[in-house]
Amino acid sequence: MKPGHSRRDFITRSSLAGMAAMAVPLAACTRNDSKPIEENDVESKLIVPKANALQITGTFLDEISHDIPHQNWGEKEWDAEFGHMTAIGIDTVIMIRSGYRKFITFPSEYLLRKGCYMPSVDLLEMFLRLAEKHNLKFFFGLYDSGKYWDTGDLSWEIEDNKYVIDEVWKNYGSKFKSFQWWYISGVISRKI
Repeated sequence: MKPGHSRRDFITRSSLAGMAAMAVPLAACTRNDSKPIEENDVESKLIVPKANALQITGTFLDEISHDIPHQNWGEKEWDAEFGHMTAIGIDTVIMIRSGYRKFITFPSEYLLRKGCYMPSVDLLEMFLRLAEKHNLKFFFGLYDSGKYWDTGDLSWEIEDNKYVIDEVWKNYGSKFKSFQWWYISGVISRKI
C-alpha cells in the first residue's frame, strides 16, 4: 500500500475533514455572486482529494422484511439501483438476510412448511439475475427465524439454515454465476 493510502491515514483525513466542516461557519460556504462554481474551485478545497480515498466495492441489499414493508420495489427500480451501484464501482452485493421470522425473500419449500408466508416476488431470483446482468458478485444472507432473539438459543438458526443452504444451492446457486457464497447474518446480543 502506498504511503498515505492506509486505512488509518484515510480515517485520520476523514475525521479531520469532518471536524473542519463543523468548524467552518455556514456563511463562509455561500457565494455573493451568481457565477457558477467551477469543479476545480471545489476540488482544490477538498481535504481528501478525489480518487484518494478507500473505494467502497460492496454493499448490502436489505430485503427489508423487518423494518419497513418489504418488497416495495419492482424489478425496474432494483435494475436501476444495480446500475447505479455498478456506475460507482460496486462489484459485490450482499443480501443481508433471506428472511426474518415469517417473511422470506424466496419461495422456500422448507420455510413455507414451517409457517412462513409465500413471498409475492422471488427477490432472490431477481437479485441474482440482476447481479448477473450488471456483472456483480452476489452473497446470500442466511435466514433469521427470530427465535434466537426470543430464547437466546442459536441452535434454531443453525438447524433452519442447514436446510435453507441446501435448498438455495440446488435451486439458485448452481444456476447463477453471480452466486458467490454465503453471508452469516446472525447477530449475537450481549443481553442474553
